[in-house]
Formats: sequence, C-alpha cells, structure tokens
Amino acid sequence: MEQLVHSAWSMIPFGLMLLMIAVGPLIAEHWWEKNVNKLIVSCMLGIPVAVCLLMGGMTHELEHQLFFDYVPFIILLLSLFVITGGIHFSGDLKAKPIVNTGFLALGWVLASIMGTTGAAMLLIRPVITTNQQRRYTVHTILFFIALVANCGGLLTPLGDPPLFMLFLRGASFTWFMHLLPEWAFTGLILLLIYFLMDTYYYRKEDWTALSADAREATPLVVRGKINFLYLLGVVLSVAFINEGTIPQMGEADAHLWIRYLREIVLISLTLLSLYTTKKEVRYDMNKYTWAPIIEVAVLFLGIFTTMTPALAYLADKAPSLGLSHTWQFYYSTGALSAFLDNTPTAVAFHSVATGLTPEQMASFGGELVASIPEVLLKAISIAAVMFGSLTYIGNGPNFMVKAIAEESGIKMPSFFGYMIRFSLIILLPVYILVQLIFL
Repeated sequence: MEQLVHSAWSMIPFGLMLLMIAVGPLIAEHWWEKNVNKLIVSCMLGIPVAVCLLMGGMTHELEHQLFFDYVPFIILLLSLFVITGGIHFSGDLKAKPIVNTGFLALGWVLASIMGTTGAAMLLIRPVITTNQQRRYTVHTILFFIALVANCGGLLTPLGDPPLFMLFLRGASFTWFMHLLPEWAFTGLILLLIYFLMDTYYYRKEDWTALSADAREATPLVVRGKINFLYLLGVVLSVAFINEGTIPQMGEADAHLWIRYLREIVLISLTLLSLYTTKKEVRYDMNKYTWAPIIEVAVLFLGIFTTMTPALAYLADKAPSLGLSHTWQFYYSTGALSAFLDNTPTAVAFHSVATGLTPEQMASFGGELVASIPEVLLKAISIAAVMFGSLTYIGNGPNFMVKAIAEESGIKMPSFFGYMIRFSLIILLPVYILVQLIFL
C-alpha cells in the first residue's frame, strides 16, 4: 500500500476528479448540476484514496491537507460568499462606453478586495441592466469575465482561491502586491481594448434605443452597506491573524481556538452578515442561494483528498520533470488552469517547485518565498489567476456570469466559440506579453 501511494498510479484519482469538473458540465449538464451527484463523485474518488493514505503511512499529510488547507479555504470562501451576497447594486446608467469601462474597472479593482466571485456577482446584474437597451452586449460580458472574474484578483490572497492556497504555504499577505505591475499592465491593456471595441459597437447601435436608454437612466443605489464593514474585517483577519503575526497559531500543541482563530473570526463575521442584512436584499434582490458554495465545498473535498498523494509524487519527481525555466512554469500552470481548476493547478506546480534540488532552485536566482524561488511563485500566481479566463471552466465565476447573462437574454458564445472569438485572439496575446516583459 505504501508503494502504491508513492507511485504515479496515485495521481489517477486526482486526474479523474479534475477531468470530471472540466467535462461534467459539457457532457452531462443536467446530471452534473445537482450537488448531490458532485458529492457522490468526490466520495467515490476521495474515500479510496483516504483509505490508502491511512494504510500507507501518510496520515499526517492527509490531516494537514484537510484540516489546515481545506477547512481554512472553505471558511474563507464561505465568508466572502455570504458577505458579498448581502450587498446589492441597483440602477440603470447610460450605457456609454466610458460608463461600461468604468463598471469593468471598478470590478477589476474590487476583485482583489472581495474576491473574483464576490466582485463578479456584485456587478454583473447592474452591468446587464445598464446595457439592456443596447443590441451589442456580448463583448461586454466577455471582457467582464476576463477582468472582473479573473485578472482583477491578483493583488491579495482574497482575490482568487489559488492565491489563498499559496498564502497558506508561506507567502505573506502583502507579498502579492509585488504583482502590481503585471496586474496594472494586463488590466489597463484590456480596459483600453474594451473601450475601443465598445466605442465601435456603440456607434453601430440604433439611436432610437440609445435615446430610450438615456430617458430610462436611474442612479445607482447600494443596499446592505453594513457588509462593507464585515468585508474589511475579512481583509484584516487574513492579513493579521496568521502564524506570521501570532506565532502561537503554528505551534503543534496550540489549542484549537488559537490554531483556528482566523476561522473563528471569519465565521463570526459571516453570522453577523446573515443576521444584520435584510432578507429582501439578500434573497429577493440578489437571488441568493446556498447552492454555489455547497458545490465548491463538495468538489474541493474530493480535490483536496485526491490531491494529497499527487502532490507528494510531484514533489518527489520534480527534479526529473525538466522544468528548468520560468516560462515553463508559467505556461504549464496557465494551460492546466484554463482547462482544469486553477486552484489545484497552482498547488500542484508549487509542489513541483518545492521538489527542485537546491542547485535547480539556485539557477532561478533571487530569494525564496513560500519555499520556492520568488520568480516561480510569481509565474505560478499570475498564470493561475489570469489563464483561468481562457475558457468558461477555468475559474468558478466564469460559468456563473455566463449563466446570468443567458438568463437575461444575452446569447453567449459556445465553449469553443468563446475561445475562438475572444480568449485566443485577445487574452492570450496579452498574457504572452506579460511573460515576455515581466518574467
């Protein structure tokens, strides 16, 4: 059993788990949309792996993966999901290119503060409402997915789940601000391209519809403002309640309330949000449901369990994988992040990097951050976050934004149409420029 969990065979359940997440919505949409079926898949793949790990002498690794990675991960996402779900934007501004660009820029900035999912769910309906009189709207949703649901969340561990996992592996909260040049470069270029494209389509619009849009304009109204205070509490909790500022949290014999102090505070903020937010704001206006966070919880339970032997194997075989250049980590992480889930992809390549020999690490130069060369951490972080926008399945909010747009009558491109019409011709060249300039 010990030989099995340390062999390449141990990666099969992890690969199957990621494959199901990637192809499930495409080949069995109605079956896969039920969370109970996702739980069945997670259990079918995860339980045998857990038994093998326990029998193969990897109990400690499994405990660490579930209790010190999975639990903090889910609690953070839960707090962001609940708190942002209590904030509602309403109103109908004039659908001018400068207004639409402002919406995307706002979401791009907010994504690093409230997470890509929170920012996307907060702004997607106001964006759709603002553009309801316009004929050409698909391009706005596509750029919204790229900027708000992905690229914007690069500056903090709250921005995107892969960054929080790297934060748990030793990167400080403020380290991610080192990615500001790449974040600004990518965002400003995409915003400029969008503004020029939206200006072109705006001039093709029917002026009768635009006149109606101007007459029906109403100012933006924000409801559930108390949740911004709770959101600030989440930011401060992640930034300051950790082993770096409270060493006792990392001690082996620490009491549970010390070890999980950050999670206790996050749960408290979550409960406060539920208690103090008016039900009509959360459930009627935001159409809030628990299904998305339940989906994340059951899927990632399977991912974190099956990932345990896979990470150990990748770290062990890292010196022989031939990844000796930064660009190899960048494009490998990016390619898998686009077609699989970007969180386990980032964790997997971080494990590969930790398994490099001292000589191999030294060849990259610079200091170590989160136990790997800083340039590799940058490459993995940027690729995991940004390349998630290359397909609908690269990052969780992508499909959610697509579904909301289609519910509103916007005909979105197919899976491959999205890539052909948008990501491969607009996003990928920008991401290549990021690598050539910064990495």
